[in-house]
Amino acid sequence: MQLHFSNYSIRTRSGEKEEVWDIIRRRWVTLTPEEWVRQHLLHYFVHDLHFPAGRVAVEKQVVVNGLKKRTDILLFDQEARPLLLVECKSPDVPLTDQTFRQAAIYNLEWKVPFMMISNGHSHYCAAIDHEAQSFTMLEGLPELA
Repeated sequence: MQLHFSNYSIRTRSGEKEEVWDIIRRRWVTLTPEEWVRQHLLHYFVHDLHFPAGRVAVEKQVVVNGLKKRTDILLFDQEARPLLLVECKSPDVPLTDQTFRQAAIYNLEWKVPFMMISNGHSHYCAAIDHEAQSFTMLEGLPELA
């Protein structure tokens, strides 16, 4: 499945189920369309942007309205503060206001300054102003170093 990323050497294997090697968790995980997008984003952050893999969390748990949820990708700054929350969707899922709201709900816990949503074809990033409870859509990703 072709996505809007560079061509990475993403390792996959077939068995009872198709799996992909997660470069952050360092283990094989079930390959779903959403996971395919997540793995491309992880490779993009680590290989293209040279973001340190040690400052990337995958499926970090968060409690929302008493329910345990997991964020897709969470990047941390040099002081280990949450920096960018990323919500990944399957390539066939359109990115809507509802998709952005889902990430915003997760952000109630993390209070990151930046949020991103991606389905592998489209990517949107926003700067979050927690005091004003508003956001500003960005043209691209902020400086993440």
